[in-house]
Amino acid sequence: MTTFVPAEDKKYMQLAISQAGKACQMGEVPVGAVLVKEGRVLAQNCNRRETSDDATAHAEILVLREAGQRLGGWRLEDTTLYVTLEPCPMCAGALVLARVKRLVFGAFDPKGGAAGSLYDIPGDIRLNHRLEVISGVMEAECAALLKDFFRKKRSGKQGPADC
Repeated sequence: MTTFVPAEDKKYMQLAISQAGKACQMGEVPVGAVLVKEGRVLAQNCNRRETSDDATAHAEILVLREAGQRLGGWRLEDTTLYVTLEPCPMCAGALVLARVKRLVFGAFDPKGGAAGSLYDIPGDIRLNHRLEVISGVMEAECAALLKDFFRKKRSGKQGPADC
C-alpha cells in the first residue's frame, strides 16, 4: 500500500474515479481508467461490459484500444495507467503486452486481482515485459465506490441517481 502519493498520481486517479462514477450511472461496475504519457491524457474510459454486451469491455482494455488508435500503434511505452481497481488477469496481461511502463491502482481485488493480490502478472519474470506497480492510491475512495455499488445492488436500490 502506498503511503506518500505524488500530486500527479492523485490528479489522474481522480480522473479515473470520475470515469468510475460514469460507469455506475450506466449500471456498470464502477471501474475507471486513464492512460497518461508525459503529462498528457491519451485515453480515459470506464467499464462497459453490460452496455456493450462485451466481456472484454473492461475500462483498462478500452483505454488501451483508444490510445493505440490515437498513437497509431499497439506499443504504449512510457505510459502510466491509472485504474480504480486492481486489474484482472486479462487486463494485467494486456498491460504487459502493450508495454505500459507503470500501473497505478486504487482498490485491491483479493478474489480476482492480477497485480499482486491473487496473481502478479506485471511482475512475472517469465514474461518479456514487466511494469512498475503502485498500489493503494486513493484506496478508500476507490473501494467505497465498489462497496456502495454492490450494497445498493443487493438491496435492489441501485439506480443512476444512487451513484
